[in-house]
Amino acid sequence: MRIKPFMLALGATFALAAGAQAQTVKVFVGGQERPEVMRELFAKYMAANPGVKIDLETGGATSELQQKYLNTVLSAGDTTLDVFLIDIIRPAQYATAGWIEPLDKYLGAERDKVMAQYLPAYKQANTVGKNVVALPAFADAMFLYYRKDLLAKYKLAPPKTWDELATVARTVQAGEKNPELQGISFQGKAIEGAVCTFLLPYWSQGAEMITNGKLSLDKPKAEAGLAMWRNLVQQGVAKKNIAEVATDDTRKEFQAGNVLFAVNWGYAWNHFQDGADSSVKDKVGVVSLPAMKGGQPASCIGGWQWAVSSYSKNKEASARLVRWLSSPEVSKQLAIKASNLPVYPAVYQDKEVLGVNAWFADALPVVQSARSRPVTPRYSEVSEAVRVNTNAVMAGVKTPAAAVDEIENRVKRILR
Repeated sequence: MRIKPFMLALGATFALAAGAQAQTVKVFVGGQERPEVMRELFAKYMAANPGVKIDLETGGATSELQQKYLNTVLSAGDTTLDVFLIDIIRPAQYATAGWIEPLDKYLGAERDKVMAQYLPAYKQANTVGKNVVALPAFADAMFLYYRKDLLAKYKLAPPKTWDELATVARTVQAGEKNPELQGISFQGKAIEGAVCTFLLPYWSQGAEMITNGKLSLDKPKAEAGLAMWRNLVQQGVAKKNIAEVATDDTRKEFQAGNVLFAVNWGYAWNHFQDGADSSVKDKVGVVSLPAMKGGQPASCIGGWQWAVSSYSKNKEASARLVRWLSSPEVSKQLAIKASNLPVYPAVYQDKEVLGVNAWFADALPVVQSARSRPVTPRYSEVSEAVRVNTNAVMAGVKTPAAAVDEIENRVKRILR
């Protein structure tokens, strides 16, 4: 039975004619995206919309694993999957491949008004060409987490530059005399997080990597950024095997009390503060990431977007669901129940949200100033070139200069 045209009103509900079979919308979310919270939301939606049944599928603990699965399903033109979450780096790639349904016609005349409500970076990331291809689910950015108890003990302030961080870390490490205490943990493994490891000091020097689809690599600044990270390893501030450290390794090590500073995403706060095995509860501070000397702080933007499969047989029902999942109401619930950073500026000031996550008041400026990784349909290839070479520097098997040369050569060929 045909569903009525899509309505924007957030409070609107719909039901199919009595006795008609419910439409099933199959939704895929990653294993790290709090499926139990998503189930609560879906139950609420189904109660208000008895004509829809939501079938949840979960899998993949990282962005890379989820992408591999979705690439397989979508490249085969599979019609069984209707809605899925994608990383902020994917909309241009998936839209170019023809895998996701443009949402403009479902948003109708209110399209521009709807998109204007979101944080600007998320409006931009989900608009490819002139089309809205996905809607923001929740935001994210990289932060510097630190042990506020240890900094207070040594009467030290959170660092503003990476050089200051190295000095503070060595001071605390020397004072604590704990061989297990790392000065800093960050992502050196050849995963997506290593792209941000490369970009954070590079961006803070005012450099861009890709401009108007062309490589604009500032090699001296790229080398300086990689050298800064490698120096942290050589000074003993970061551990020797940092090349093996992935995102959740950093989270676990900091949570266990073995790290002074940690570069990580917003999801980590919930674990630090509420994890049953957390050794750092009520001992954690969070600030913007440091800058290179003479530069400005820079953060890598993250977050996830709701997309409708272009192969879905239930596009209107799927678009209705996605619009609700991207609403202020759901953004608030995800903030309260999962500590997911909101995609609406106003939700950061909500009293109920701040009652659960007081640190969100400090998070908003970081999210607002965070930057998108290079936007290109061939992002996966660009990412591989950057993360593999960043990992090689962290492992000590390539010099920063050699790694930057390789990045330049590979990305030039990719973007040719």
